[in-house]
Order: sequence, then structure tokens, then C-alpha cells
Amino acid sequence: DDSIDAIPVAFLNVFFSIGGQPEINLANICGGGTVFPGTNLANCQFLADDIRTCQSRGKIVTLSLGGASGAAFFTSDAQGEAFADTVWNLFLGGSSSTRPFGNAVLDGVDLDIEGGGSTGFAAFVRRIRSRASGASKQYYVTAAPQCPFPDAFLGPVLNAVGFDAVYVQHGTSLLGAYYLGVERKVILTLYRDNWAKTQSPNRNVKIYIGAPASPTAAGSGFVDINRLSSIARTTRSQFSSFGGVMLWDASQAVANNRFDRAIKAALRSGREAPKETDASSKDSKDGKDGKESPSAHVSSRSFRF
Repeated sequence: DDSIDAIPVAFLNVFFSIGGQPEINLANICGGGTVFPGTNLANCQFLADDIRTCQSRGKIVTLSLGGASGAAFFTSDAQGEAFADTVWNLFLGGSSSTRPFGNAVLDGVDLDIEGGGSTGFAAFVRRIRSRASGASKQYYVTAAPQCPFPDAFLGPVLNAVGFDAVYVQHGTSLLGAYYLGVERKVILTLYRDNWAKTQSPNRNVKIYIGAPASPTAAGSGFVDINRLSSIARTTRSQFSSFGGVMLWDASQAVANNRFDRAIKAALRSGREAPKETDASSKDSKDGKDGKESPSAHVSSRSFRF
């Protein structure tokens, strides 16, 4: 099934718990079960083969940090750097006796920070980038800010360090406003195209439209597949920073008549070359991290194998 191209596994929701280790909660997939002794860190090593299978088929599998828990924050840059080492050893290219996914090596991290402030996150990203430098595989760093611009917690971080993709979590009023037509300046702010081309440290960053995959996936914000398809195709035709569509979450998409498959089909049809906006692409430059953005068109937060 090639409907979903990138899978941010959600969430690592508590940074510092028992034994100084983080906590992950993957809901019905792996949550509240077996933990490593002396910690509250779930042992989900039974997922290792599934993760590697997805990766072998070209899917990007990352770990999403944060969520609505409010327990995902740092008090200093030093703490952010140290936690990056922890994440590297537990989930990415390092080593540890308590790796939740065993010897499966994830493809990067995603920041979905919804509380606690911005302190330490730029330092965290820089440390992850430093660790990944010269690695045998590519690692990605993405973010999932709320729609209001700039995001209250991730805004300063997005301006300070380069990200490969930004999954903007949109709500009903903003998706509806775009669909009905709003002035160009608002659209640029809405989809951060201007920010991507003039402010982001990585001028090749890709911006994704984030949307609930069903009416029950969020308290509000769901739009039907015809409307979302129209929004996505129109946005792609006008803004070259467009990367695709992010849905939350995969299980909701599957249950909602394969919403993921439908939006992927819409993105594959009627492809048009992006038109340039005021911030001409000739002024763009590579981010200092030298990373290319993921080529994914559909990303789904959380996952279902």
C-alpha cells in the first residue's frame, strides 16, 4: 500500500520520567503494557520488523515528540542537547539496552510541541543534526505547528534551525476560508510559503496541509475529501513550497473509507507546475543543514500496520 509516504509515530509524550527515561504512548498499538525495568518506557520491540518493512518499501518512519500532554519541554539548551543524545540512542542511530523498537532505526524526529515553551528545542535539533552528520542514512527533522502564525511554541524554533518539512495543523475556519477564496497575502501566511522562502533557515523546506482524517479525529476541522482535494490541488498549483497533505491519524483514515487513499489519488491527478509567488525561488538557498526535504505527498500521524 503506497497511500502513505511518511509516518510520524506518535507520541513520545513525556521527556523525563522514572529512571530519567522518557515515556512513549502509542495508544492501542503499544501503550500501558510492558515497560523496561526501572523505567516507565514502553517496550514495543515487537514492532521492529513492521517498521523495517515499511522502510524497505520507501516509507519514512519518524518519532513524533510532544502532543497535548504538556510534559514535553526543556528548561535549558543543555537539557535539550542531552535529551537529543537520549533520543538518538533510544530510537535513531545510537545504541542502548532499552531501545523501544529494538534494532529498528527510525528515520528522524518530528516536533509537535503544544505547551511548555520553546526553550531548548533549537539546541535539541542542532544536536540531532550533529549526530546525524556523516551517518550512513539520511535523518529528517520535521515539525507540526498549529495553524495560527507564528506558532506560540514552535515559531521561534522554526526560525532558528532548519526543518525538512512542516506539517501545519489546520482548523475548520482556516481551511474553509481558503476554499472560499481569501486575499493572496492571507494565503501566503496560511501556508507559510512566504516564510519558507524568505525566513526559514532551510529555504527548501516543504509545507504540508494538516487535516483530520475523519470527523472523529478532532473536535473540529474535518472537511470532506472533495473539499480537501480541491484545497490541496489549488495550493500545489500556486505555491512551490507545498509538500503534500498530513492526516491525523492513520487508523482514522483507514476507518473513514480509506481517506488516505482518496487524498493520495487526488494528489496524483491533475498535477500542475507550481507558480512562483512574490518570494521568487531564484532567491532561495539551501539550508545550512544541507538536507533535502522528504518527497512524501501524504503523511499520517500515528500509525497502523
